[in-house]
Amino acid sequence: MDQGVVEEWLSEFKTLPDSAVSNYAASLKDKGALVPALYKVIRENYSDLLEPVCHQLFEFYRSGEPRLQRFTLQFLPELLWSLLSVSAARDPHTSGCIEALLLGIYNLEIADKDGQSKILSFTVPSLSKPSVYHEPSTIGSMALTEGALANHGLSRVVYSGPHLQRETFTAQNRFEVLTFLLLCYNAALSYMTSSSLQSLCQLSSRVCICGYPRQQLRRYKGISTRMTVTSEFLVQLITGIHYALCNGEVELGSKALDDVLYRAQLELFPEALLVGNAIKSSLHGQALKSNTKQGARSIQVEITPTSSRISRNAVTSLSIRGHRWKRHESQEVSVDSEASLGGVAIPEISVTGVSGERMPNGDSMRPRHDGRAQADVEPLGAASEVSLDPRGHDPGTRGQEIRRQKSVRRMVENEGSGPTSAGRSQY
Repeated sequence: MDQGVVEEWLSEFKTLPDSAVSNYAASLKDKGALVPALYKVIRENYSDLLEPVCHQLFEFYRSGEPRLQRFTLQFLPELLWSLLSVSAARDPHTSGCIEALLLGIYNLEIADKDGQSKILSFTVPSLSKPSVYHEPSTIGSMALTEGALANHGLSRVVYSGPHLQRETFTAQNRFEVLTFLLLCYNAALSYMTSSSLQSLCQLSSRVCICGYPRQQLRRYKGISTRMTVTSEFLVQLITGIHYALCNGEVELGSKALDDVLYRAQLELFPEALLVGNAIKSSLHGQALKSNTKQGARSIQVEITPTSSRISRNAVTSLSIRGHRWKRHESQEVSVDSEASLGGVAIPEISVTGVSGERMPNGDSMRPRHDGRAQADVEPLGAASEVSLDPRGHDPGTRGQEIRRQKSVRRMVENEGSGPTSAGRSQY
């Protein structure tokens, strides 16, 4: 039955006119039995349908129709495993059509429509530019402001390419080509089916554990030959595994991530360890299980809140310097005021008071001989309270006021010791 489905699929595209390619691409998703049948053909290395299937998939990709290209890309993990397993078994004659398909896709992707080599660019994330992980406004009004970072030119662009065309696989260029193909696959992850994501997780586990003690733990009874891998290849695998983890493939994705980290530790690949451990630390089991296979395709990330996390009253180096400047200014003002007075503080002198109370200048009020307190007699000129405000007079006026107050004090003392006088004392 599967063979009949594949043969029908092979025959109908050959007779299809160019104007009907778009409608045909849209109708492929309705053929539920086609994709499992094609997986079965790819897994059987000695199948008679393998070569025409690979040729048909290449025609799909060369057509330029995005939906047909994505239909071909969904089988990429299975094609990679078939190639690597055959290479490890040292039986390259059975993988000639798969090699031709993969090399054809690679050569189409590295060149543009005019046949010129593509140069891929990637902007390194910067704090001065917004991303899905942060907003520049949440950094706060400290030294690391958006304008300051932008002026320093922290945004950096990394370029990849131009890539050389390849006509055959060798030990030197095999993983260079396969890594680039995985990069193309990861660019279309949101369109991949669940069966394709499962195939990617199985590819990751098998490549990393074959020939190592962990193969017995996974109970995989396939080939037991160790496969050579590169750090860049593992990083691309981890990228796809991360997407599979967030879109329903929790069990397979977790095992695949652990297997890739296991191999990265054995090979001492820092890039793969960094990316893999970062993804593993950010995973939350409850959040992953809630994203079912029927849900929207996405990767869950924690978005930085839009509200500022740094208080405006935060103690910073700038605020400390400002506080120090204010303190120094206040000290300078006080020193200047003392210097303007000649460094001598002149006390206020008051000659009013009641009997028995101490006066501000150290003297006490003496009682009169007629039994009345000195305060009962109307003070001299009703202006007995004389105060000296050093801020309201110039130096000459201050000297006159001091002499006047001393004369008033002597008259009060003489009057208290002389005969009793009735009436008002005059000055």
